[in-house]
Amino acid sequence: MTELNSSIPTLQGPKKSTPVGMIVTSIILGVALIFLIYMYFDKKNKMIEMETALTQEKDSLANELRHMVVAYDTLKTNNDTLNAGLQKQKNKIVQLLSINASNVQLIRKYKSEITTMREIMKSYIVQIDSLNTKNKILVSENTEIKQQITQVRNTNTELSKVKEELSTKVEVASVIQAKNITAVSLNKKRKETTRIGNLDKLRICFTLRENPLAKPGQKDVYMRVIRPDSIVVTSSAENLFEYKGSKIIYSANRQVDYLNQDIEVCIFMDNKGDFIIGNYSVELYLDDNIIGRTNFMLSKK
Repeated sequence: MTELNSSIPTLQGPKKSTPVGMIVTSIILGVALIFLIYMYFDKKNKMIEMETALTQEKDSLANELRHMVVAYDTLKTNNDTLNAGLQKQKNKIVQLLSINASNVQLIRKYKSEITTMREIMKSYIVQIDSLNTKNKILVSENTEIKQQITQVRNTNTELSKVKEELSTKVEVASVIQAKNITAVSLNKKRKETTRIGNLDKLRICFTLRENPLAKPGQKDVYMRVIRPDSIVVTSSAENLFEYKGSKIIYSANRQVDYLNQDIEVCIFMDNKGDFIIGNYSVELYLDDNIIGRTNFMLSKK
């Protein structure tokens, strides 16, 4: 019985050590599992945070790109080359917005493209500002030039008026006038008479005035003797000369050599029976101008 009892503890010893090992193992495995679970959730949280940060950065960059698109729309210029460049950059931005950047590498490319486009945009702004400044200067210069042209035109108009006035004055001043005009009716003995029955010839004498502004040379002086009934006494209906664009009849004429000095001239006219009693007018014409007038009387007695 003693041997039997002593052998019982020997059998029970090993049975007690087995659960302890299992417990220790279980504890170790539990701790390891908890650590792994912690590491998993920690990594997962970090990935979520990173993904959130990337999404926020992407959204921020996309928003900046949208602002750049609006900014490109506001850039206006009349330069076709610049307009083509602006449209090209705008199309690149729109294309970049369509990229679904979801990782670090694409986000970095996103940021790099935006940085480049921002610099390009600044360059365009500088160029457009420079062009606008130049355009303002050109507009200002153009306005000034137009004002100068207007002023020159006004000056030319004034000068033309002055020239025209001077030309008119010179033209008037260059007219050769007649002075000391006398009309005398003569009988056959060349004596003065006012009796129509004794009239043989009519003598009109005058002096062509000195005029340094007049053109010298051969001059035709035309005389018109106008009766009391307004009929011009003439020897022929073909005695016509031009005056102010019209052909008018004359009584007699005389050609003189004018040398810009006073010259005495007389014109004679025979009595062909056309004279009547009354007061006569005599008009003298030279170079399309009336240069003098006088009167004389014929009576019955």
